[in-house]
Amino acid sequence: MAVVNLTTFTEENVADWFATRDITKARPYVDLVYDLEISGSQISARIPGTAAEPYTAQAYLSQAQSGEMAVVSRCTCTTGKHCKHVAAMLLKAIEERNPKEQVSGSALSWLDDLRRVSVAVAKKKARPASARQQLFYILKWTADRRQFAIEIRKGKYPESAEEWWKVDRALVTPPQFVTEEDLSILRLIWTDRGHETGLRAFGLGPKNGAEILQRMAASHRLYPEDDLGLPLNAGPTRPASIGWQVDGMGFQRPQLKPEPSAEMIVAVDPPWYIDLAEGEAGPLEVTGNPDVINRLFSLPPLSSTEAALVAEALSELAPDLPLPGSDAGARLRLVDVSLQPILQLETLHTHGHRAWRSYPQNFGGGPFDVAKVIFRYGDAEVRPEERSEFITLPEGETIRLRRRPDDETKSLQALDKCGLQKIPGHTLHTFGSPPEGIYGLADESSWVPFMQEGTQRLKEAGWQIEFPEDFRHHVIEVDGWEAELHEADNGWFNLDMGVMVEGERLPLAPLLANLFRSDPRWLEAVELERIPDDEGIDLYTARGKRLRVPAGRVKPLAATLIDLFDGFTGGNTLRLSRFDAPRLAELSDVSRWQFRGQSDVMALAERLLSAQGIGDVAPPAGFKLDLRPYQREGLAWLQFLREHNLSGILADDMGLGKTAQTLAHLLLEKEAGRLDKPALIILPTSLIFNWKNEAARFAPDLKVLSLHGPERKALFPEIMRNDVILTTYPLLWRDAEELMQHSYHLLILDEAQTVKNAQSQSAEAVRKIDARHRLCLTGTPLENHLGELWSQFDFLLPGFLGTSKQFTRHWRTPIEKQGDLRRRTLLARRIRPFILRRKKEDVARELPPKTIIIRSVELEGAQRDLYETVRAAMDAKVRDEIASRGFARSQIVILDALLKLRQVCCDPRLVKATAARKVTERAKLDLLMAMLPELVDEGRRVLVFSQFTSMLALIEHELDKADIRYVTLTGDTVDREVPIRRFQDCEVPIFLISLKAGGVGLNLTAADTVIHYDPWWNPAVENQATDRAHRLGQDKPVFVYKLIVSGSIEEKILALQERKAELAAGILSEDRQVDVKFGTDDLAALFEPLPE
Repeated sequence: MAVVNLTTFTEENVADWFATRDITKARPYVDLVYDLEISGSQISARIPGTAAEPYTAQAYLSQAQSGEMAVVSRCTCTTGKHCKHVAAMLLKAIEERNPKEQVSGSALSWLDDLRRVSVAVAKKKARPASARQQLFYILKWTADRRQFAIEIRKGKYPESAEEWWKVDRALVTPPQFVTEEDLSILRLIWTDRGHETGLRAFGLGPKNGAEILQRMAASHRLYPEDDLGLPLNAGPTRPASIGWQVDGMGFQRPQLKPEPSAEMIVAVDPPWYIDLAEGEAGPLEVTGNPDVINRLFSLPPLSSTEAALVAEALSELAPDLPLPGSDAGARLRLVDVSLQPILQLETLHTHGHRAWRSYPQNFGGGPFDVAKVIFRYGDAEVRPEERSEFITLPEGETIRLRRRPDDETKSLQALDKCGLQKIPGHTLHTFGSPPEGIYGLADESSWVPFMQEGTQRLKEAGWQIEFPEDFRHHVIEVDGWEAELHEADNGWFNLDMGVMVEGERLPLAPLLANLFRSDPRWLEAVELERIPDDEGIDLYTARGKRLRVPAGRVKPLAATLIDLFDGFTGGNTLRLSRFDAPRLAELSDVSRWQFRGQSDVMALAERLLSAQGIGDVAPPAGFKLDLRPYQREGLAWLQFLREHNLSGILADDMGLGKTAQTLAHLLLEKEAGRLDKPALIILPTSLIFNWKNEAARFAPDLKVLSLHGPERKALFPEIMRNDVILTTYPLLWRDAEELMQHSYHLLILDEAQTVKNAQSQSAEAVRKIDARHRLCLTGTPLENHLGELWSQFDFLLPGFLGTSKQFTRHWRTPIEKQGDLRRRTLLARRIRPFILRRKKEDVARELPPKTIIIRSVELEGAQRDLYETVRAAMDAKVRDEIASRGFARSQIVILDALLKLRQVCCDPRLVKATAARKVTERAKLDLLMAMLPELVDEGRRVLVFSQFTSMLALIEHELDKADIRYVTLTGDTVDREVPIRRFQDCEVPIFLISLKAGGVGLNLTAADTVIHYDPWWNPAVENQATDRAHRLGQDKPVFVYKLIVSGSIEEKILALQERKAELAAGILSEDRQVDVKFGTDDLAALFEPLPE
């Protein structure tokens, strides 16, 4: 036989020394091995692993009593010896000895992936396809691997199955999940139930144990306790020979040695091997006289004298069997090296424990943290309480050990100084035999300071501390924070945030996602503020590592990026739009982050944050209006958006000249040669005349095409020959097919709140129009609720504010219903770069003052009785509807009820009811007709707004009777220009206007008085109507009268207006508080009776 040494061993030898699965795990590490050194009879190397420091592996070859060579090893990893790192070192030595053609890394990676997939597939196939309740048999063994038992579990899968002990009942009345195959096994188990093993399971006795194992292996439901992924297969019969082993006391015992070798031998008749590496179990065939062999294994441990007597007897009766040695202990290898004390920390899962030190008695069970003490001498390990001179190594070799009692005592004293004491064996209630030789601290709270300080003191005393990565008191400090931006597609980026931990970069996104899911404080602004900056926050990695970070580092991320985690499905990055660059600027403090990648995006962030302070831009040469300073700033802002391929909302107050700024922007584009495609402007029908008029006056060089009226279809071929195309919202969806045949330089929505309903036909159509740039013009980007703001941004910057559902969850609900001021402030900061909003009082100080006067009137007589009758009937009807259909499905009934109450307030004749026709009182109309003659006599020019055209008809009748001249504008007015011109030219003193038809797009600066006959829910609509008079060009003070029925629903409407104004102010500026709610709780107030 050729001699095997460190310079001649081969992969076949490594395959004999290590299990197949260990070699498979070792191969990816071979290329990582470095500092490989062979010195005499020892080989050593360093191998990177999951710990911060590389592992050190050492090994040497030893000849067993049989003459075969075995490898003896140790490693600084948690396994400690005979691990994948040692196998990788040996394979690396063979590779360096026999250089071969380099295999590409991709091929090796593919092979590793194939191995992983194969194991995964094997485990999947091993799962029962039916996934029904059934029995599983779990093989358990004692620490010395001499006693074996079977734990029975019931469930769909072995890893989730529960213990099952009802064997006796099942033998009498088998449950449905117990098969005939199970019954044959259970009968044998029940027969051997008296065999004691010390394990919490049914013992495998010598009589029936072999048959039990054979039947369980055939069922494919026999699993080893340390691996429930794959069952043990029924393996072939293996030959085995008899050898002699020296135990810890120096006595000799017979042992079976199967070929190939196996980890464990079960002492049944015939004996069985358990090969965990190959996943097999099967019987052993032992050569020799069976009776002699059985008697041989009934021998007690033999001293040297007794061994000599047995050897003499065997040489006569069974000369073919090996003989015990006369002085085996003296021939053993002597290990005489220095002591290395090792402390292994772990968490045991108990079902209770007795009172011990500061731990109170516990009956409920749970985790209990312990420390195991090991004294390592070279490749031999012993526990402190063991006093044996002879040690059997896991590889099967027995050695003599020369221990260092003084050093061991000194090491144990260091443990005591750190608070660790030995736990009595009866303290912990665990499954199976109670653990022995374990140490613990005074209480659970002592573990944190021990991990921070105690372990360091023990290391200084020479101890080596070992614990699994997921040990629950192991807290790792973060060394650094960094973030990288990677460009994705269509203007989107992947934000890759990471933390540096022990030299390894870990992705931060999944860690934060788990934190936000498990701790609701991070989702609520008020709770977030209450978290102290110095509070330690634990982040758990996929491998169970616990990272400790200060809350102050995480709070800005939660406040700024929390909505990006909505729907987070995994991965290492967050997806965000380039329009979200300002948010990144808030995180780019170099003292806190190392921010890398896409510097152009960060530069854009800085410019966006200062967008509302952009410098001056010279107006176009052909523009015929001197722009005011704030209008020049608006022009510069529009140019900035175009330059950076952004979109935005020009949201100046009504009357500040949004049309003029937009025309200047378009003309500047034309003069610069960029208007190579037309600009498409979509606007309300009422504004067509105003846009055509102002374009002709201020930008005559722009060729304007108006697509309005029945003759518009003949003009479609002219689209590409003009600079500006005007169309209206009602015509947009009808003409969409023609309009979408072209692409545009700029798509502009005037009065963009018109498409606040994202599901409307107009909203759907505008999203499909192809344009380089998009712009919204509106004095009221937010009228009723935040959903309108989302709709406009979904048109301008799709995805910027998420989906409608995400926006509602993260922004609308917290702000509108919960009064979340922090979330409101964050939303205001997010949209600020894309909204330019100036108020008249800030930029047009030359405007005369506007005075708002509330004129209240009380209902009397039959009109009061009618209001109370309608109120009581509607209140009952609404309550019944809500009770039967719910609030959300009762909107039509609610709105109809509110409408009738408002009509009673305006004039009983508006109510379509027989009783209403008999009412002669008209309190509000009487008030109006008392005011108007007096105002006309004072020379005032008056606008009267009502949302009811039928109410305007009643007012017309009264004006005719009073012989007061007037003009009217409603949705039915065919020629809008005539009444507007007559009023502006002071031909008539009163202009009656329906709120919907004349609330936007009119310049009526001849008026100095505005009367709102009936209030509307939305304050923005009323303000727009008021600003028909209070706008640039007005040189007289403007008085605004609101006629209100005291104590009625109209007073409640005024209160609601104030709250909606708070919402808009809170989002579009940052100097107001917000508390917005309107729901079922408010209905009771709306239907309150009139005060006595």
